[in-house]
Amino acid sequence: MDRLIFHNDRIVPLEEARLSPGQVGLLMGWGVFTTIRVYQGLPFAFERHWARMSRDAKLLGVTLGYEQETVRQAIIDLARANQHPESMARVSFVKNKGGLWAEEHDRPDTDLLIFIRELVAWPAVQHLHLEPGGINSAGPYAGAKMLSWVSHAAVLEKAHAAGFDDALLVNEKGNLAECTSANVFLIRSGEVLTPLLSSGCLGGITREILFEIAPRAGVHLREQDLTKDELNSADEVFISSTTREISAVGSISPQWKFQAPGPVSQRLEEAFRGYVRDYLEHRE
Repeated sequence: MDRLIFHNDRIVPLEEARLSPGQVGLLMGWGVFTTIRVYQGLPFAFERHWARMSRDAKLLGVTLGYEQETVRQAIIDLARANQHPESMARVSFVKNKGGLWAEEHDRPDTDLLIFIRELVAWPAVQHLHLEPGGINSAGPYAGAKMLSWVSHAAVLEKAHAAGFDDALLVNEKGNLAECTSANVFLIRSGEVLTPLLSSGCLGGITREILFEIAPRAGVHLREQDLTKDELNSADEVFISSTTREISAVGSISPQWKFQAPGPVSQRLEEAFRGYVRDYLEHRE
């Protein structure tokens, strides 16, 4: 994390930011967040991130309390202040009020926190571990990107300790859902398949963009329920996320190996990079 952060209404050194020990968002993980890729000093697909945060905030009863353009400009200013035009930003809205331990003095409904850091150096080809029972699709907050992220973070830590790049989560119904911080796609006979949102997976921003650009790239992309048995007939597998973009999967433990990168995933990667270039050309 870079030394300067954005806290509520200004850029401050990290050590000067004050968060309340009675903040319900910190004590209970009550809030929403998103991770945004910064290209050339600009937050990519910010409008989509904002729409998802707004939707999740409403579900969780969290007041954002800031205008969309204010937050977008804060990311731009923070990336510039930290001299990191190619980076990633973490935007969090932390709920302040509520719970038995809330402070009495006047505080805003939520704290806005924005951090910037250098890009994570992900490997070109990902190696995953299958994690049965790694996600629950039945809960009311399934698919929401909220601060209570320990279930995913703990699985990722375990996967890293075992020598894998990420874990592929299987839900309580035995269906593939997502990785801990990425959506997953299987390619079979040229067709791209990805789990339904009802699997409990996050509606990722890159996933959303892929549904728009795949037809233009001559690729058929659709959602369906997928079990681990579908991996037996997959020609390629890739994952998508804000920080990894389109990333080929070479293997999934304990038994599956794939061509990586394969021709279809490469075509989608090229289409996505073209989308990023077009986006940046039309933004200030």
